[in-house]
Amino acid sequence: MSRLLTVFTPAYNRAYTLHLCYESLLRQTCKDFEWLIIDDGSTDGTRELVETWIRENNIPIRYHYQDNQGMHGAHNAAYERITTELNVCIDSDDYMTDDAVEKIADFWRKHGSDSYAGIVGLDMEQSGEIIGTRLPDKLKHAALTDLYVLHQVRGDKKLVYRTAVTSAVPPYPVYPGEKYVPLSYKYMLIDQQYPLLLLNEPLCVVEYLQDGSSLNMIKQYRTNPRGFQFFRKTAMTYAPSWRRLIQEAAHYVSSSLLMRNWRFLGESPRKGATLLALPAGLLLYLYIQNTGRNAVPLRKR
Repeated sequence: MSRLLTVFTPAYNRAYTLHLCYESLLRQTCKDFEWLIIDDGSTDGTRELVETWIRENNIPIRYHYQDNQGMHGAHNAAYERITTELNVCIDSDDYMTDDAVEKIADFWRKHGSDSYAGIVGLDMEQSGEIIGTRLPDKLKHAALTDLYVLHQVRGDKKLVYRTAVTSAVPPYPVYPGEKYVPLSYKYMLIDQQYPLLLLNEPLCVVEYLQDGSSLNMIKQYRTNPRGFQFFRKTAMTYAPSWRRLIQEAAHYVSSSLLMRNWRFLGESPRKGATLLALPAGLLLYLYIQNTGRNAVPLRKR
């Protein structure tokens, strides 16, 4: 049976929370989906738990195990295996609202086409409070970057992409010894081709756990400098404003210093901005080198 949507979940030692996503999928009012679990090297019994659910046969589940590569490596593995028209990532500590698949399916069948990258919807907390701000009511579609930069949207949003689009842009690079490349890399490339349709409805319930990447960004900067430097090059190339360009250039400088790449100025796609951002980048480098774990939640995307 051909289904419309793949819900994919990267999982690394999250057997203690993964049941929340499973239970939410059991409650879906529309069954036009399959669940793809990418087990990114778990050692906590995730495989055995998922095999139990597969045997129960309540929903269609596909399971893939790989050696630990980090979130972006798990996303690569998912995109290589998705065959449905649409896909959405639900993290292993999150779960879908009971009518999320129905809302996605109805909205896409009514408004979707090859002119759009997919749908952007809302995330909410367990209390029911929307994460950040709602989407602009009078806007039908927009690039993700424009929502945040031009329309001042704040907070995590749920992204539902056409699989043809996510498959067409390059995969995330995987660097030996590193486990993180910002997922926004792909989203930024997609922004250059198609806008997203706006669905001002909650699709996902999110929780920020202490072992989640959003609460540990300073550590991520320190331990994954090549991944961040790669991302900052792309971010500088497509920066939507001069202010954002300088911010990205400062991060590019700091990541380059962290990886001891002294050729960063010559390798920069925006050399003038990089030169201007040198002082700020040096200060950021010193801050990252000398500060502890960041305790303030950042956007999960």
